Amino acid sequence: MSDKLIPYSVYLPSEYYDKIKDLAKERKASGLIRDAICMILDGDDEFKAGYNKCVRDAIKVIKDNKDIKHLAVKNGPVSDVLTKQMLKLYK
Repeated sequence: MSDKLIPYSVYLPSEYYDKIKDLAKERKASGLIRDAICMILDGDDEFKAGYNKCVRDAIKVIKDNKDIKHLAVKNGPVSDVLTKQMLKLYK
């Protein structure tokens, strides 16, 4: 799973555009849309899609934690070990 984000345009009805524009002021619009698209594409049911989002969110927490990057096991950061193990949970 890559951390790289690639821009993609979406055409929306005006009422949804206005709502997204309001969310953008709070810096939540991209994340909301990204999560919704990923959940739809990742899962053939709501549980699986939600589960996969949870795994992605947990991996992000690990990667964003600056303290855990300083801990190492077997010549590698603990964050890498945990991330690899969590990727095995991805459905």
